[in-house]
Formats: sequence, structure tokens, C-alpha cells
Amino acid sequence: MSNQPLFTPTQVGPFKLEHRVVMAPLTRMRSSEGNVPNELMAEYYAQRATQGGLIIAEATPVSPYGFGYAGSPGIFTQAQVDGWRTVVNAVHEKGGLIFLQLWHVGRQSHPLLQPGNIDPVAPSAIKADGDAYAETGPVAFAMPRALALAEIPDIIESFRRGAELAKDAGFDGVEVHGANGYLPDQFLQDGTNRRNDAYGGPIEHRARFLLEITQAVISVWGQGRVGVRLSPSSSYGSMHDSNPKATFGYVATQLDTMGLAYLHVVEPRIKGNETIDEGAKPVAVQYLRTLFNGPIIAAGGFQRESAVALVSEGSADMVAFGRAFIANPDLARRLHDDLPLNTYDRDTFYGGDAAGYTDYPFVGEPVATT
Repeated sequence: MSNQPLFTPTQVGPFKLEHRVVMAPLTRMRSSEGNVPNELMAEYYAQRATQGGLIIAEATPVSPYGFGYAGSPGIFTQAQVDGWRTVVNAVHEKGGLIFLQLWHVGRQSHPLLQPGNIDPVAPSAIKADGDAYAETGPVAFAMPRALALAEIPDIIESFRRGAELAKDAGFDGVEVHGANGYLPDQFLQDGTNRRNDAYGGPIEHRARFLLEITQAVISVWGQGRVGVRLSPSSSYGSMHDSNPKATFGYVATQLDTMGLAYLHVVEPRIKGNETIDEGAKPVAVQYLRTLFNGPIIAAGGFQRESAVALVSEGSADMVAFGRAFIANPDLARRLHDDLPLNTYDRDTFYGGDAAGYTDYPFVGEPVATT
């Protein structure tokens, strides 16, 4: 049935959601000078807000040293807080809820994106494969500098301060970005963490950075208003771990004790009949469900049918949609009524203006022609 089970109420912390279709955090690089959210961004989010629906706003650096994509909005200056407040108010006027994703890219950066053109930081000096996005265009990730032990508390504090500023901006909660090969994930996985101090070595030490960030953020927001995103099977940014099931199982177990609003899990993407070695078998949400008792959001290329199936079996409570939300501001309605979806334009994903951002048609509107 079209209204089951994605369109039944569920609870996230103190909030009752009217449906389970979540807007995933999506880097779009549309902020103004100073990495300040603007009116165009407010329009974009308001278009996608629904009564009782949850939006997770795009990944937002908590520090000027946390950028890997020019044009991303920040959350470390008062101007940024004021800009985000406009976005939040626009979503609230539509009856929606909005959490902010707190971000530090770590090694997935380049000196062109760092204050003073310094090297980006990481748990260990291991270069990632892939590109950052400078104002001049894509640039290969640079060799990072390994963080000194004494520097780590300042980065944790930047997450705590970012959480505080997000609260000032009026957000309903925040999400710690512990996924996709960014700094907390770099500490977590042994393919990127070769440290031999309190933040490296055994799983308990490698997980400490993410868990301390989460605790710092909860100290601002309290329980029920902080989520954490993990991507146990993602290889983006040349990420890998020798035992992902043990690593992410430990993290899920620890997070289960913290009273999170939710755990946000990026599902593995398996193509065709590709064989996967047993030692590198993807860690799916079904496994983490056995270890984490709070609400779970699953993300990762879901279609309507696969989302319904996952929620129906109880492996996840909500499903986050990314590219479908980019092209369909009224995605929840389209999924509810089983209506066709607009096609997204990948060329307009990152940076630019209203084109491919706020000009996708709603149901019943004509498709723009050029």
C-alpha cells in the first residue's frame, strides 16, 4: 500500500515524525562569500520541507580547517549562524524539522582550501585517492600532516562549538558526520589510522575520537537530539579496515549507550554479481540493528520499493534519499502516491546558481525547457 510503511509516524528523540522519508545531507556548494548560507539555500530547503518530515542539512565544517569543497557553508562564525537561521526558519514555517550535519574533512582536502595554504590534517600521514573542490575546480587530495596528540582536543572542541552555534541558529538537532572517509572515519578505520597513542591501535583507541566528539556534542544538545552517521562499507577516499564488522560493531554498541536521536547508516552498494571476499564483506544495517536499539536511518541509493522493504522488515526505521530529493522537492508526495520522479542533472550537483537547485518542478508543474 502506498501509505505503508514509509508514511506511518515514528519517533526521533522528542520529535514525532509524520513519515519516514528523510532528506539526506547533500553537499551542494551554494553558500555566499564567507561560507555563509543565503536566501537561495533557504528556498531550496523550504521547497523540500514537509509537515513532520526530517531534513538533515548538508555537511557543514565546524572549522576553517575542515573544508574540502569550496562554497560549502560553515558553522563557526556569527554570520554563518545568522545565515543558517534564515534556512531553519524557512523549514520550520513549512512544519518540518531540520538537523545540521557537523563536518571536518581531515585529509580529504588540499592547501588551496586551507587557511594559509597549510597541509590538511589526518590521524596519520597517508594520502587519499580522489579530488577536493577548490574555487578553481577539482584538485587531487594532498598528502596530509599527522595530527599531534596535543592538537586533538582542539578539534573535538570545534565540534562542540559547532553544535553550540547550530543550537543558536535554531536547528532541531545535529548529526556528527562520522562517515564517508572524513576525519572521524579516518581515525576509526585501521587503513587510515596507524597511530600508536591513545587514538590509534586497538578498536577502542581508534573509536575514541568519534565517541569523544559525540559526547561533546551531546553535552550541548542533551540526549535525543544528536545523530551519528557511519558508512561501514564505503571505500570512498580509499577507505578500508581489516575487520569492519568488529570495528563498526564496537562503535554501534558504544553509541547505543548514549541516547542518540538516531544512527544513520550508509548501506553498501553491491553491483550485479560482483564477488566480495569474506574478509571484506560489507557491513549492512541488518547487522547494526542487532547492536543499536535506537532509531536507525538507512541511506544508499534506495528506490521506493527497496525503502518500503527495508522498513517493513524492521532493519531501519527511516530511509534517507539523496539524489531523488535533489530532483524532486516534493519527493515525499511522489513516493506516497507512487508518482514518477524527475530526472536529476548531475552536472549541477556541485556549485552554481538556481539551475539544478531550486528549479526542479513539483507535481503538476511544467518541466522547464531551454
